[in-house]
Amino acid sequence: MLEDTKNHDNVESVSESTVLTPPADNLITVRNLKTYFPIKDGILQRVVAHVKAVDGISFDLKLGETLGLVGESGCGKTTVGRTILRLVPKTEGSVFFKGIDVFGLSRSELRQMRPQMQIIFQDPFSSLSPRLPVGEIIGEAVREHKLVPPDEFDDYIDQVMIDCGLQPYHRNRYPHEFSGGQRQRICIARAIALKPDFIVADEPVSALDVSVQAQIINLMMDLQESRGLSYLFISHDLSVVEHISNIISVMYLGELVETGGKEDIFRNPLHPYTQALFSAIPVPDPDYKADKIPLEGTIPSPVNPPPGCKFHTRCPQVMEICKQIPPLAYEVEKEHFTICHLYRGSKLADYETRTEDSLEESEQVAE
Repeated sequence: MLEDTKNHDNVESVSESTVLTPPADNLITVRNLKTYFPIKDGILQRVVAHVKAVDGISFDLKLGETLGLVGESGCGKTTVGRTILRLVPKTEGSVFFKGIDVFGLSRSELRQMRPQMQIIFQDPFSSLSPRLPVGEIIGEAVREHKLVPPDEFDDYIDQVMIDCGLQPYHRNRYPHEFSGGQRQRICIARAIALKPDFIVADEPVSALDVSVQAQIINLMMDLQESRGLSYLFISHDLSVVEHISNIISVMYLGELVETGGKEDIFRNPLHPYTQALFSAIPVPDPDYKADKIPLEGTIPSPVNPPPGCKFHTRCPQVMEICKQIPPLAYEVEKEHFTICHLYRGSKLADYETRTEDSLEESEQVAE
């Protein structure tokens, strides 16, 4: 259980929440993670506000699993992945990798852990250096971290390329000589060459044609099975996420509004936002009449989100309590969580951090 450390008014003074003992079987444990970006103004460039890109999320990921993170553009999905990898600083919360506090590591300790946590970027065109041949792009970090003996280096890079659907004779070519799908294979090869356990896949197929998307997804699933990888798979495409994920988390304006197993999420979406997303999935049947759930209004600003539930300004099932009190995280079904006042009679999630006072206040408003 976490200590209560929520403080939205003064980001500078936020104390760090703590996890006493991360679950032993988790590869990744995230608790109450927040990432705020300062907005500066004036001649002295004083901080006048914060963009609350990630605003208190918690989840667990076990070895060999894939967590699909979905949501609208700008909801904070990419920032979650980059914060977990410590590519951007956190504001509050905890991230544990194999039980080790990622943000508690020194620079030398983080360098030793880097090969185990990798990322596949969204754009296969801009994420590859045009000045390096493919073999050097894939092998540069392998050589730097001394993962294989020098006399085995060439054979190792050749094998990694073969595993990713590339040919060894490609190693002396440059990125501009490849198609988009081949470039993404190079990005995947660069990531797995370091023998990681965890990979953040930041919309790795969104820039590719549909037929190529299927090839890349199948490649990632084959590599996961053969190498025991865990993925944080970031996407806005529900069909892609359904194909590759074991667990799905739905994100809205910096918060995870629903998390559960793939079958549970698609069978019984709980949160009104999730239900609206699913109602918008196109069905390849001209005679099918979709019962779409319209969302009125615009997405609120992450600089100044609305009080209470962040979704209440667009929710078709909004209640008075939604406008005043932030909802708690409830376990409605086994390992199926949502933050919504509609389910306030359900069991509280183990990672819920709000105090008993706020719980009593929400019950009073509900009455």
